Amino acid sequence: MGDNPDFDDEEIKEEKNCLDLGKTNPSKSVYLEEHIECTSIPNVNKDNTTTTHVYKRRWVMVFLFSSYSLCNAFQWIQYGIINNIFMKFYNVDSFAIDWMSMIYMLTYIPFIWPVSWLLDKKGLRLIALMATAINCLGTWIKVASVKQNLFWVTMLGQFAGSLSQVFILGMPSRLASVWFGSEEVSTACSIGVFGNQLGIAIGFLVPPILVPNVDDMDELAYHISIMFYITAGMATVIFILVVFMFQEKPEIPPTLAQVQARSTPPEEYSYMASILRLLRNLPFMLLVISYGLNVGCFYAVSTLLNRMIIEHYPGEEVNAGRIGLTIVIAGMVGSLICGIWLDKTKTYKQTTLAVYLMSFVGMVVYAFTLNLGHIWVVFVTSGALGFFMTGYLPLGFEFAVELTFPEGEGTSSGLLNCSAQIFGIIFTIGQGKIIDHFGTFAGNIFLCVFLLIGTIMTAFIKSDLRRQKANHLAENQVASKQAGHPQEGLSASYTEGGQSIRRKSS
Repeated sequence: MGDNPDFDDEEIKEEKNCLDLGKTNPSKSVYLEEHIECTSIPNVNKDNTTTTHVYKRRWVMVFLFSSYSLCNAFQWIQYGIINNIFMKFYNVDSFAIDWMSMIYMLTYIPFIWPVSWLLDKKGLRLIALMATAINCLGTWIKVASVKQNLFWVTMLGQFAGSLSQVFILGMPSRLASVWFGSEEVSTACSIGVFGNQLGIAIGFLVPPILVPNVDDMDELAYHISIMFYITAGMATVIFILVVFMFQEKPEIPPTLAQVQARSTPPEEYSYMASILRLLRNLPFMLLVISYGLNVGCFYAVSTLLNRMIIEHYPGEEVNAGRIGLTIVIAGMVGSLICGIWLDKTKTYKQTTLAVYLMSFVGMVVYAFTLNLGHIWVVFVTSGALGFFMTGYLPLGFEFAVELTFPEGEGTSSGLLNCSAQIFGIIFTIGQGKIIDHFGTFAGNIFLCVFLLIGTIMTAFIKSDLRRQKANHLAENQVASKQAGHPQEGLSASYTEGGQSIRRKSS
């Protein structure tokens, strides 16, 4: 890596000093004070300036991640969007096909804890390799499942895909923090989420085109196998690319916050202690619940979209897929706009609340217009709903990192996604049963109620932007060193679960 053209070795000389972390035991008292004294910033060169560097290959890392996230997300919805066709082929009921989507949610809940520990202990590369390997294996299992009596095999392949997802969902914020500068981190996280959303969009659009609703079972099996072979081929190529190209982290950290994070000895980090600190962080826990409510609603709408559209517009399987595509494409635009907006303004609380409120409004409008008999109206209202509901995803990730710094991004993201999976299962089953007994309008109003609750909860989240404080503190310390008169008493303070924490440079 020493001859990488992104930087000049002669201009870089790392001189790692110390970052003393004096921590009291948080379990003794919530009123104990933690003093984190930064006597000097690590990675300082001979000119007394802090060394940070942003590499061009950061875009390769985020592109690779987005690619395998896309491949995995495609599989999540490929059964649900042609629910009626797979019911006919495998001779199962609609609830069994709903579980092809919900298995992604269920698998995540128990496995996120060991995977988050692995991410914090072993880093990005191992997680990327495991994600792509398991995803590739699952796609080839599905290739072998294209017989009417092999529903259990296709479920096994989908389980492998759901296990792979556990290694994917918590990565965007961690990847952005490790590879990108402070002015790009929200945009980078949005691009990471963008890949997942694009996969869902393709999952809505392509299956109804590749697998038409025909009555001949042999012909139907042929069309299903074509879809499975294409997916397996893509997954295999992406796995090979990740093996040879995906890197753990840049040689020089991109931000001062990452400089500080790298200086913490691994033995001082406790995963369980980190979890406990997060659970005592009230603003973060409010975000965990509100995020779960919003994303859980999105999961339910996506899983049950085919059923809702077919009920009011019979024979419109292809348009159901296009409506799903509209939801996600609009959400991708919303994600990128929100990410760029956050990088420019740092208004995390205000932006998150505004987007959440508009998600609620969009869901209400969708509920009241679905049964009007004009499918173009559904396209318009679905697009508006997707712009805000799907656009909320990267906002939640980035707001969580701000509220929980310096805890690991994978841990905070894992808790957010765990909440989303739990609510996703509850809402998908609940809305499905309500649709069966009372119709689609009642099912959609059911989701509106919870989006309103989530909006109110978001309004009560305290905007405590700890990562921004850490960056500003480090920048002030470096500026003071360059001026030749180190500042004393410079501090940034915040509270964590009633526990006062102060960052002080001497």
